[in-house]
Amino acid sequence: MNPIFSRRRLLQGAAAAVGSGLLGACGGGKTVTVAPTRPDTPHAVHTPAPQPAQRPAGAENTLRLFASSGYAEDPSRLETGLNRLFQAGFAVSNHQAAYRRFQRFAGSDAERIADLQNVANGRAPTPKVLMGVRGGYGAARLLPHIDWASLAARMREKQTLLFGFSDVTAIQTALLAHGMPSFAGPMLYSEFAKAVPSVYTMDSFIQTTTSAHITVSVPAFQSSPVRNVEGTLWGGNLSVLASLAGSPYLPDVKGGILFLEDVSEQPYRIERMLYTLLLAGVLKKQQAVVLGDFRMGNIRDTYDAGYNLTAVAQTVSRAAGIPVYTGFPFGHIANKTTFPLGAHARLQGTGGGYQISFSRYPTLNAQALNLSALLPPPPDANFIVSDPADAEF
Repeated sequence: MNPIFSRRRLLQGAAAAVGSGLLGACGGGKTVTVAPTRPDTPHAVHTPAPQPAQRPAGAENTLRLFASSGYAEDPSRLETGLNRLFQAGFAVSNHQAAYRRFQRFAGSDAERIADLQNVANGRAPTPKVLMGVRGGYGAARLLPHIDWASLAARMREKQTLLFGFSDVTAIQTALLAHGMPSFAGPMLYSEFAKAVPSVYTMDSFIQTTTSAHITVSVPAFQSSPVRNVEGTLWGGNLSVLASLAGSPYLPDVKGGILFLEDVSEQPYRIERMLYTLLLAGVLKKQQAVVLGDFRMGNIRDTYDAGYNLTAVAQTVSRAAGIPVYTGFPFGHIANKTTFPLGAHARLQGTGGGYQISFSRYPTLNAQALNLSALLPPPPDANFIVSDPADAEF
């Protein structure tokens, strides 16, 4: 016998025995298979998804999650959100998407594509609700690989409501390019998974989704007289919209009302992105621009501390020849108003402020759900509520 070969076999056998003993001690006798990976090779990490409580699926209560962008940084919170949706009467599917991670994303491109493409091609039933897990970045990578025409057609037939904001704007504009509206509204990780979600956000979600018409009032005084206009209100996150300029995933809306929001951007960067939309011909096709909450806080322009969001709005208004209104209650903030994107809207002045009335959008059947369960109980007097500006995306 070759002594070198014999010694090698002996060492291999000993290593295998030690490994087996360790697995037995740690896993109670269970066999664990680990796929070898190189340390420098990116690979997906899938946190085991606990099985949430299951509710029988009906025609009006099905909710499918999609994770098109960033991963959930604290998976332990997800169960709170899933249970909250269950208590509200939703039958949640594809919940494992919320637990995925690949690099900075909520799964590989193929996994994130499948969340929506499986609905588009009929492999997964079309739900009544499609809800984003969170924003971040990554949705743009999916756009060329989803059959948007088919997905929009199936959603239109089912009257599906899709909810999201931030990076999910890319998904929403791709659908609107095929005539399917969606909703700027709360997402699983960003809102529903909070220990104590905003009462305002939950109430607005309920009121908007169960009413055929809603009106949002903005009392904030506007720097110029408000014109009464009517058209399709659309838009979303400014950074995402500017990045889609010139692509087939940015709808060609004529005579619309463009809503925009963003977070933690200096005024000059906001103006630069608005000029991208202006130079691409988007702004001149609109009747008005409505700005949400940009979470400016203490952010100042690096070169001119006096150049603020108001100055940006006035500059862009003059350049585009259309009014720019501010103060709409939506953005990367705790208290979000749920409202349709791609639906009919009427903007009217109200003595210095303005209001926007929405109609012609899909709704939920309140009788098939228990949406009041989304409203958190009144906080205990000794409970400290987080800063309303402490919002995630």
